[in-house]
Amino acid sequence: MSTVFARRRHKLLSLKALRDSGTVVPANTEETCKSCGQPVLRRDLVKNCYVCPLCGYHHPVGAYYRLSLILDEGSFKELDADLVSNDPLSFPGYEAKLDGARRRTGLGEAVVTAVGRIDGIRVAAGVLDSRFFMGSMSAALGEKVTRLVEYADKNKLPLILFSASGGARMQEGILSLMQMAKTSAAVERFSEHGGLYISVMTHPTTGGVTASFASLGDIMLAEPGALIGFAGPRVIEQTIGEKLPEGFQTAEYLLEHGFLDAIVPRSRLRSTLIRLLKLHGKGGDSHGK
Repeated sequence: MSTVFARRRHKLLSLKALRDSGTVVPANTEETCKSCGQPVLRRDLVKNCYVCPLCGYHHPVGAYYRLSLILDEGSFKELDADLVSNDPLSFPGYEAKLDGARRRTGLGEAVVTAVGRIDGIRVAAGVLDSRFFMGSMSAALGEKVTRLVEYADKNKLPLILFSASGGARMQEGILSLMQMAKTSAAVERFSEHGGLYISVMTHPTTGGVTASFASLGDIMLAEPGALIGFAGPRVIEQTIGEKLPEGFQTAEYLLEHGFLDAIVPRSRLRSTLIRLLKLHGKGGDSHGK
């Protein structure tokens, strides 16, 4: 029976990852790389996990697709899939925009949380998806992240969170900003109980997400070229009236200045996570259900 369930879960994740990746587009379709501006065949992007084969630019990817890259086949089990945003402030046009985002992405909210295995090691994993309101932090997103952290704490699992966000969701006002404290407190409790938290920052990770749970990892990783910061570089320059250093707020700049532990290309992320998990001896009983 467990094998049947595993196959069903794998099929479900595969279908959602296929939708995320857009592989239904003809393979010979040309796309323009956002970084180098050169045409790249869709099949080459797919083969290279959506990393430009010409310049190495890491294109943003959907949450289910990213989970499919790191989790063992058949181990994916989504958590709190029905927890979605509402319109707490009756913000003009917000409900219509939420409906549009759900139809366009197939997501209920800007984060997908799940439990699964990486090389047999059970983990709690969450992925923010920039296609849904630019991965902005809503009350629902904060609740899902908090529940994931508490699930990892209760079940003694390592926690892995992939961040990609434009910050707080203005349509929810202070309720959105409150999620910074809420998620940070959950991570602190998890840390006090000896939990391992690996934070992976992807392009872009900004605003309240950077200023809260994304920056609290025991191990801080990032994809190459990711923009990481609180306010954007243009806002900072306009505020201080000075030109910023070259490459400011890129993952490479932050690694050089001690904010990150490593920059990991997408092709090596799963193997890097496996080494880290085994090194720290986390994951509980790899044969548990």
